Amino acid sequence: MPSEPLLQVSGLATHYGPIQALFGVSLEVNEGELVAMVGANGAGKTTLLHTISSIHRASSGTIRFAGEEITRRPPHRVVAAGICHVPEGRQMFAPLSVEDNLRLGAYGLRREKEWVEQELARIYELFPILREKREQTAGTLSGGQQQMLAIGRALLGRPRLLLLDEPSMGLAPLLVEEIFRIVRELNDNGVTILLVEQNARAALGIAHRGYVLETGRVVLADSADALLADEAVRKAYLGY
Repeated sequence: MPSEPLLQVSGLATHYGPIQALFGVSLEVNEGELVAMVGANGAGKTTLLHTISSIHRASSGTIRFAGEEITRRPPHRVVAAGICHVPEGRQMFAPLSVEDNLRLGAYGLRREKEWVEQELARIYELFPILREKREQTAGTLSGGQQQMLAIGRALLGRPRLLLLDEPSMGLAPLLVEEIFRIVRELNDNGVTILLVEQNARAALGIAHRGYVLETGRVVLADSADALLADEAVRKAYLGY
């Protein structure tokens, strides 16, 4: 018998008042996978991550994580279960230092001081620029550095599943390449990732599997290679 997916979303619907944003969305992420959710701006990708994180409540459907239903759990209990969310736009605490921002990611684990210090050292190895700038305020960082900080902060939450929302947004092409290299490296080192991206070529280029979301509905699901080769996906999202 195959094991249950780490994340299993079934028939998820979400509303903003009278306006429905998600329509029966179903997806799975297995332990150790890097799964991409691609789609145009306004397709509902961010809403999906907000609903999984319980920032926005589901109207119907279920979300199961590590074998337990978490659909109605408050956000802090979703984080405690092991889901850490890197939001669109990074959302730094601009007046605080880089290191203080990182340590906020470990707030729920603050009693595990030895682990926090070890993980902080590992994050500084992964992102040397953050060590160099650890005493600077987060608001002085470039967009790419802020994205590294946002990922590092989430890693200090000890995620079993990392939700990444548009990590390439607003970055120069060389920085986009670097961020996606880091995301792939994290996954190679055992971090399970659900990656939401408008840059379909980059996201599917590092993912194992992918879903295509259009106007709140999953319209395609396949291996990343198959989606990259799909004529409809190429025309709609890859530009050729």
